[in-house]
Amino acid sequence: MKNIFEFAEAFFQLTDVDDKLALTHQAWHTYTTGDLTFSSDQPVLPIDQVIFPERPELLAPRQMPRRKLTTPDGVAAFFHAIAHVEFVAIYLAWNILYRFRGMPEQFYRDWLRVADEEAQHFALIRAHLRAMQLDYGDLPAHSGLWDHAKDTADDLPGRLAMVPRCMEARGLDVTPALIEKFRARGDDASVAILTRILTDEVGHVELGSYWFKFVCQQRGFDAEAKYRELIDQYYVGGKPKGPFNRELRKMAGFSDAELDWLEC
Repeated sequence: MKNIFEFAEAFFQLTDVDDKLALTHQAWHTYTTGDLTFSSDQPVLPIDQVIFPERPELLAPRQMPRRKLTTPDGVAAFFHAIAHVEFVAIYLAWNILYRFRGMPEQFYRDWLRVADEEAQHFALIRAHLRAMQLDYGDLPAHSGLWDHAKDTADDLPGRLAMVPRCMEARGLDVTPALIEKFRARGDDASVAILTRILTDEVGHVELGSYWFKFVCQQRGFDAEAKYRELIDQYYVGGKPKGPFNRELRKMAGFSDAELDWLEC
């Protein structure tokens, strides 16, 4: 297999977690050796044909049990939740490069790299869970993340606004404080994993900002106004609640005007 869209279709049809990770890394390796192709005349499959593993059980956000970081079970549940976020993030990266055709080749390279990095994150967290005698799928997980992909299946600006520039950007706001909590507990392994994820996620959100502005310019939109419009359209509850990490968000391509609007 040499074509990026064939790799994506194969990823979506696999049922085994390890097979999905291996295929993602294989696709990235194929790119690094110069063998990956980026053209296809095959139709894009409907998003409802995407297959997820049987486990974990997916629950609505309001049904998810509360977790506290003050107990070993709470820490394990927290990392299981993070593992699920990273696992779905692999899907989201594959999905954006698969669904939206006619973009510059760099767009597809960028999101393939994101898919590979999200797969690395997932593997790190899964090993951490196994050290706590837990595996991915042993606990229920949040069902809402993939809804953003379905909501924006035919809207590239909407996808870029809602996934990297909204949901992923929340990690830039909350992860630094979580790192400090684990550092205060002397949990160096958790600190190292969360720091690695945070570093990469700044880059992922920055890619979202770059391609959002590219698409807005291509289509004649004012990027800041379009961002506000799309968050109002797709975000349940109006817009995200702060506090926001202005420093990291500005590193990731947010403007002061966008941040002022989010904070007001």
